[in-house]
Amino acid sequence: MYNRAEVVDKNFLRLVGKGQLPPALTHLTPSQVNLSPESLRDLFESQVMSRHLDLSARLLKSRGQCYYTIGSSGHEGNAVIGKTFRYTDMGFLHYRSAALMIQRSKQLPCSTPLYDLALSFVASSDDPISGGRHKVFGSLPLNIPPQTSTIASHLPKAVGAALSIKRACDLKIDRHLPEDSVIICSFGDASINHSSAVGALNTASWVAYQNVPMPIVFICEDNGLGISVPTPTNWVQDNFCRRPTINYLQCDGLSLLDTFQKATEAEKLARFRRQPVFLHMKTVRLLGHAGSDVESSYNSLADIEDREFNDPLLHSARILIENGIASGEELIKIYENIRQQVAHVTEKARQRPKLETIEEVASTITACLNRKSSPQLPDEKKRQKLFGRDYKKQDQSFHMAKLINWGLHDLMLQYKNILVFGEDVAAKGGVYNVTDGLHKRFGPRRVFNSPLDETSILGTAIGLAHNGFLPICEIQFLAYVHNAEDQIRGEAATLAFFSKGQYTNPMVIRIAGLAYQKGFGGHYHNDNSLAVFRDIPGLILAVPSNGADAVRMMRTCVKQAHENGRVVVFVEPIALYRTRDLNKEGDQLWAQTYPKPGEMIELGVYGLWGEGEDILILTYGNGTYYSRQSEIELREKYQIGCQILDFRWLSAINWDRVAEEVKRFQKVLIVEECRKTGSLSEEAVTALVERLPSLPAIKVVTAKDCFIPLGEMAAAGLPQKADIVSGALELMGKEE
Repeated sequence: MYNRAEVVDKNFLRLVGKGQLPPALTHLTPSQVNLSPESLRDLFESQVMSRHLDLSARLLKSRGQCYYTIGSSGHEGNAVIGKTFRYTDMGFLHYRSAALMIQRSKQLPCSTPLYDLALSFVASSDDPISGGRHKVFGSLPLNIPPQTSTIASHLPKAVGAALSIKRACDLKIDRHLPEDSVIICSFGDASINHSSAVGALNTASWVAYQNVPMPIVFICEDNGLGISVPTPTNWVQDNFCRRPTINYLQCDGLSLLDTFQKATEAEKLARFRRQPVFLHMKTVRLLGHAGSDVESSYNSLADIEDREFNDPLLHSARILIENGIASGEELIKIYENIRQQVAHVTEKARQRPKLETIEEVASTITACLNRKSSPQLPDEKKRQKLFGRDYKKQDQSFHMAKLINWGLHDLMLQYKNILVFGEDVAAKGGVYNVTDGLHKRFGPRRVFNSPLDETSILGTAIGLAHNGFLPICEIQFLAYVHNAEDQIRGEAATLAFFSKGQYTNPMVIRIAGLAYQKGFGGHYHNDNSLAVFRDIPGLILAVPSNGADAVRMMRTCVKQAHENGRVVVFVEPIALYRTRDLNKEGDQLWAQTYPKPGEMIELGVYGLWGEGEDILILTYGNGTYYSRQSEIELREKYQIGCQILDFRWLSAINWDRVAEEVKRFQKVLIVEECRKTGSLSEEAVTALVERLPSLPAIKVVTAKDCFIPLGEMAAAGLPQKADIVSGALELMGKEE
């Protein structure tokens, strides 16, 4: 009763042998849907290959030799998708897509899908896509970026990839996808309830509603269950059959004929009309959710057996027998021959090497097999034409917002594949006018507004990056990232790791963030937490403290994204956007001139300011600003000399170099504008303790572990000049 894999396996042999096959739910013939006997037989063989991979995985798992048992059994009808769509149509796939992968592989000569998938199941380092880091469906030659979790997090980037196709052609950039290609994206029925799916489908509809091409086919493989939670009857159909601008098609996923007919219709709608399609594929789930799932604990044996009788392989056998393409005996022979083939392949795969060290595992975190060179800097005539009257002002001092704006202009002139987008970034120029003028100068194809959905903004950026673009997307406020952080953590930042650098996500995420805004905002507009970014392996996190640094760092970020496929989060301190003065009104000490083209600050290079020898202040962002204020008072009033180290980069800190700076001081003050718990200050203290045999006296000044309120108390609990001065005096044993 409990080994359903064995039951399903024996059922096929017994029922096909006796001719006791499930009845057709749709009555079609191969000629009606234009499927040749050879094609039907080929599809059936792909289905059987997929099934035997599942059975083999369960057997290997029982021996401790396989590490993944979420199989494709019941979903083998998706082999049709592998036949209907071209291998040049990029695919973002559900974890039950083995038959699709096998069938799609047949479009490329010399493919070895069974061996490749077997290597993935046993986590061999020879696995051609992930190198044993995860069981994924992915392939560079087949245009399938690897997916490690397909709850629904891959849908937003599929939408971005679909948007990229026409835009890349219009802008004549180097692209990966042909002009007439489409995007396919498969997922389960339970996944449609996830916020990322809701956002992605809404965005696809929103884009198409404005007559913008959106050639994507969403394939919902509906088996009626989300692990143990049933999908309400007709929920998927009623939810999607009347969506604006999305073509809804339903097919019987148990029937190769009906699925092929509807998939062909979906392919034409997407390829020739460039419209989004929702293909609702009714299927069943066999063998439970995974090997560890005891389905009998939440489903009756009668229900389990009913689904097992609706095995898509049994339906395919009936179609082949009824149409005189093969006899039952021939099908059993095919089934057993493939069993032997899969057993041979998996045994070979099982013996292949595995990853052995953490260094091997981590070696692909920032891998990039498609490195590029950055384009040359534009000549001055082009720059002069671009900037107009602003060109002659660039030797004057301006605040950070203006300098970043000019920096974006220069970068878009240099890199033709940059797209700037987000909420309100086009005609309005963003909430803080940082993107002002870009829309007018570069046009709506390169600078455009998004719907109000951070998941879709980030996902669209990922998808655009798959087709040659370098997206610079904007998130309006730091707190808004938390609505969508998995797009960064689970999708963008893991792609190189799980593809051995074959796929990367070159992108820069601009975020207006941190606190200290006066008279505005409250918590959602003054969030002071960067912890969500700091623990993501391979992510570049940049936090400039002034306009000139911001421009130089942004240039480095874009270069890293373009040349090395890096994912960058660029946090711009809102409170410093328009700050010009440091100590008193009109001193203009926080305004800078625009850095000359080509000037950059490389990753990990911190800034040092001041010549004091009493205290070293470690800080960044707003902390640098307030530390600079404090330095003057400490020097003039208390005769305490300070030097300030501005980290600038918070995810590429060379702590060995920082420790060398610290060695020169007896006192260290860490000024941290984020909340104490989970802040950089914790890492800083630990790093110094680990590296220095003789520690200086260390004092930490941080924000309180509290959310930021509205109004006059907005800066309460944040490090101020007075707090820094007080901390320094305490270190020096002096009183105020």
